[in-house]
Amino acid sequence: MLALENVDIFHGRIHAVRRVSLHVEAGEIVALIGANGAGKTTLLGAVSGLVRVGGGRILHKGDEIQAFSPDAVVRRGVSQVPERRLVFGPLSVEDNLLLGAYTRRGRAHKAAVAADREAVYEMFPVLRDRKKQAAGTLSGGEQQMLAIGRALMARPSVLLLDEPGMGLAPAVCKEIFKHIVKLRDERGLTVLLVEQNAKSALAVADRGYVLETGRIMLQGPSDELLANRDVQRAYLGRERDAT
Repeated sequence: MLALENVDIFHGRIHAVRRVSLHVEAGEIVALIGANGAGKTTLLGAVSGLVRVGGGRILHKGDEIQAFSPDAVVRRGVSQVPERRLVFGPLSVEDNLLLGAYTRRGRAHKAAVAADREAVYEMFPVLRDRKKQAAGTLSGGEQQMLAIGRALMARPSVLLLDEPGMGLAPAVCKEIFKHIVKLRDERGLTVLLVEQNAKSALAVADRGYVLETGRIMLQGPSDELLANRDVQRAYLGRERDAT
């Protein structure tokens, strides 16, 4: 569904991402974990068309998209939920959702957009209760739900999530991750999840990659990464006994 092949990204003279290769199969949740500055958000930006690629290929359903504009990427079926949510604060919840469907304008899409909006409200009932409220007045958790709902309004086949648990209380973060699993299990959505909270990410993911200073250092099934002593030491804050 999504693949990166030997991707290089430069920020000026800085080689920020070095020959990164990864793939996400249809219906998978794949976690990309790593410390701040590792290049995780940069990689998502490259997939979304927000960051130019200096080398390598990005493929969606087998077609190269690394030269696409951000709106063309969305039209293809790849939507991103950005870091820190970035909702349109002065606009209502409902208007934020409708903006998520901006690639589906016109009478031909009106009924489908309305149905998708209702599906978002069913997934996040609190948004229905707040649909006329300014998005900037929502709590952090509610804004994260809105950001996810906005991305879903584009009817993506691939959802890119950048730090969905950032700044949220543990209980709210747990609820958000439950919804991510539901999107895979109930809608068959493919998810690439960037998250600094490695434990939460790997707990819901099928597979994972560890990114360090722009390079993939480890990869494998989530349970194997959770059991890996290097991952535990660096990202989980603990180290198991040698036994």
